[in-house]
Amino acid sequence: MGQLRRMLCLWLLLLGFTLVLLIVSDLFHRENESSLQDFDSPRHRFRGNPGPPDDLELIGDATLELLPELVPISSLKEDQLLFVASTQETESKKWSYRVLLPAARKAEEEGAPDRSLPEARHPKCLGDQYSESLPSASVIICFHDEGWSTLLRTLHSVLNTAPRAFLLELLLVDDHSTHDHLKTRLSEYTSHLDGVRLIRSDKRLGVGGCRNLGASEASGEVLVFMDSHCECQKGWLEPLLERVAQDRTRVVSPIMDVIHRETFQYSATQWPVWGVFNWNLEFSWESKPQVLDDESDLAVEAALSPALGGVLAIDRHFFHNVGAFDPGILLRGGEQIELSIRVWLCGGSMEVVPCSRVAHLDHSLPSQDHEQLERNKIRVADTWLDNYRSIFYRRDTLAHFIRQSERPNITERLQLMKKLGCRDFHWYLTTVYPQLYVPQDRPELSGEMYNVAVGGCVDRLPGRDAMILAPCTGTGSQHCDFNSDGEVRWGPAGALCLDAVGEQVVLSECQRAIGERLQWTYIKSSGQLLHRLSQLCVEALKDGQHPGSGAGDLVLRSCTHHPAQQWHFEQLVSP
Repeated sequence: MGQLRRMLCLWLLLLGFTLVLLIVSDLFHRENESSLQDFDSPRHRFRGNPGPPDDLELIGDATLELLPELVPISSLKEDQLLFVASTQETESKKWSYRVLLPAARKAEEEGAPDRSLPEARHPKCLGDQYSESLPSASVIICFHDEGWSTLLRTLHSVLNTAPRAFLLELLLVDDHSTHDHLKTRLSEYTSHLDGVRLIRSDKRLGVGGCRNLGASEASGEVLVFMDSHCECQKGWLEPLLERVAQDRTRVVSPIMDVIHRETFQYSATQWPVWGVFNWNLEFSWESKPQVLDDESDLAVEAALSPALGGVLAIDRHFFHNVGAFDPGILLRGGEQIELSIRVWLCGGSMEVVPCSRVAHLDHSLPSQDHEQLERNKIRVADTWLDNYRSIFYRRDTLAHFIRQSERPNITERLQLMKKLGCRDFHWYLTTVYPQLYVPQDRPELSGEMYNVAVGGCVDRLPGRDAMILAPCTGTGSQHCDFNSDGEVRWGPAGALCLDAVGEQVVLSECQRAIGERLQWTYIKSSGQLLHRLSQLCVEALKDGQHPGSGAGDLVLRSCTHHPAQQWHFEQLVSP
């Protein structure tokens, strides 16, 4: 009996010791979780902006993950901890882990949320004085699955650079994001920021619809739409508000600088620039054909622009009266071109303000429904381009075939056009954007230039002016227009012309005064393209015939009847 009693006492002691160990381990684990949550709380991050934390060392051996009292390292979520194995090994055969919060890691890689940009404004902008009675602004930032640090940097950049006397509110509009960090974590973070409101959509709206939602909730006199991956220069807001205050039908944009998507380095854009689009309805920023003297007032004066991009300021009442963003344009693509054309045709104007600068992250956007993008372009073309829409459809064959099976319902937009007394697109081409070349698209003299012997269509060597042969795309990017002036205009904008440098056929900027070097003759009977100045014909080189690396596939040779000199204009859409 004595031995049995001693065994029972031993078991009770072991059981009690085990319970104590479990309780202590549980308390230790809870304390660690609490400390991690406190460090990652929005309030802590907003108040201090401490940057990356000091390196934390967690020592553990191979059996660490088998202990029930501790959370296995492999089970920690990525948004909680990042651990990397140390290259050093301890004497006890244990591994050392460096533990960092990912938000701090990204801030270290991409720049802190509160970083300031180097001064890039013209010196004459720095002394400008603005009235204290400028209109109030509501900054609207729409986002969908944006990166945490990128969104925060945009948010803090606006708050740090926009004077509170003019910034009434900042509206963050969540376009039905799916990422976890944009849910409770973002709600808690923004709840501690004065003047910031977070609005969530319960369905995917796209760029235009999301901006319309933000505009419907805004109270400022001027709406400032901004992408969710931007950084603002000091003094960016006041020049925009001043231009809108002087004319409530003006829509204005800052100069858009560039943030490199890999290094996050800032690059200033050289003034003057303007927003344009081509006959494929693709928007781009281009250098404006204007020479400026640094001492000239033109260096700091706003300049008219045919179109504007993703950051713009517009009077709130004018925005709603002119029809807001077209709700029929879904997801992304075409909304800025549609608004630009409508503003110009329906009583407003657009301009770039050089004393205002905002940098935009040059990052690759996620893939989207390509057919939906085409439908957006079709809607723009059918609503606003009038008879000129045939130029678009000859270049974008996918849009042409989609339109054959389905037509957009633009009744509401046409009624709006009539109500506002809008002008026609011919007025836009002759008054607003006369620099846009209007193709002639003559039968059998326009389309993709196809070579009979080699196959493939004339294309541009990426990053160079040399011409190559590539598979025909039918997208308009390879479109050629042989016009009555003897030019072979290439590309959807028609701003580049076939040229000859030595024996190489290259692309050059088309000139107002057409030189002989840019003039050609197309011989329909033989399919030859004759260079008038040299009296040589364009010939396609086969593989192995290229004179050197980087040279193109098109050269000038003595005219023969060889199939390599036979060219046809392939046009899938009839004029």
